[in-house]
Amino acid sequence: MHIALAFNLKGDSPVVAISDETPAAKDDLYAEWDDIHTIEAVKSALARKHRVSLVEADLDAFETLRKLKPDLVFNMTEGLLGASREAQIPAILDMLGLAYTGSDPVTLGICLDKRRTKEILAYHDIATPRFVTVTSVDQIPSRLRYPQMVKPILEGSSKGVPDASLVHDRRALVRQVRKVLEIYRQPALIEEFLPGREFTVAVLGNEAQLRILPVVEINFDALPEGVNPIYSYEAKWIWDREEEPLQIFTCPALLDASLQAGIENLCRRAFTVLGCRDWCRIDVRLDGRGAPHIIELNPLPGILPRPEQNSCFPKAARAAGLSYDDLILAVVDAAAIRLNLREGRQHESSCLFQSRSVSAG
Repeated sequence: MHIALAFNLKGDSPVVAISDETPAAKDDLYAEWDDIHTIEAVKSALARKHRVSLVEADLDAFETLRKLKPDLVFNMTEGLLGASREAQIPAILDMLGLAYTGSDPVTLGICLDKRRTKEILAYHDIATPRFVTVTSVDQIPSRLRYPQMVKPILEGSSKGVPDASLVHDRRALVRQVRKVLEIYRQPALIEEFLPGREFTVAVLGNEAQLRILPVVEINFDALPEGVNPIYSYEAKWIWDREEEPLQIFTCPALLDASLQAGIENLCRRAFTVLGCRDWCRIDVRLDGRGAPHIIELNPLPGILPRPEQNSCFPKAARAAGLSYDDLILAVVDAAAIRLNLREGRQHESSCLFQSRSVSAG
């Protein structure tokens, strides 16, 4: 197949030029975008079996894709601006009638919006922490129990979730909500903090071929002394350095059969209810009684290639016996089978879909 790899390159900054309203001074503005090493690693993996063209998801992407007419687009774009940013390239691809990997624009838009995600989960009786959203500090209710987490509703990659996001009293709550409203210019999500273990779960495939990769546990004991037990922006991007990675993950997580079944079932339900396709990383935390709850879904999961970069989806894949190249090609296979493309039928016997061991935790 001819595959177009669509991406946003970290370091480019077209957003600043688009709008004077963009809060361009934020240190984490481009945290979601991929660096050149990740893009080259994905390209190399795809090139093992396919012809690959690179397409940067800039303002010229529509015309580039229209002329290129690839058989499939490997979508890893985070988009430019606004609540629709992750949906922008998939919407263009739908308009052009081009096939692509991953979830559609509706699912990507919903999953980026933590408020809408949690509303849908709650409607379907899928456990998620109790929450409210506010657009001013005057709207902060008193009905939620402390401690509480404060987050912007429309960010990923731990953007807007510093160590100070876990608050224990109203004064800290008001201060953190005000920061979210002023810096990110979007509503703040306030949710009850769950005190139990935290996991991230890589989901790969679709329908009958849906697989849960070995569960990753986050070990908060590895964080610097005195910080909060959350996977904060500092934990992800500052304290965990490639030259000195934190020993923050255990994969496969040490789970008894009942808890593993509970986490896997919860993630399957969330994946299906939100309409995810091909792959997704789902964050899960246990409450005080040990019951798993969905924190959020990431249908455009991070895929940093090197083990020392502590990227969770590739880490789960390696624990399942899949190399980085195998993982990328497995996403292509999942999309091709879903779309009934010839390549999907040819590759249906690939190691991912042939091996039941992938779902072992």
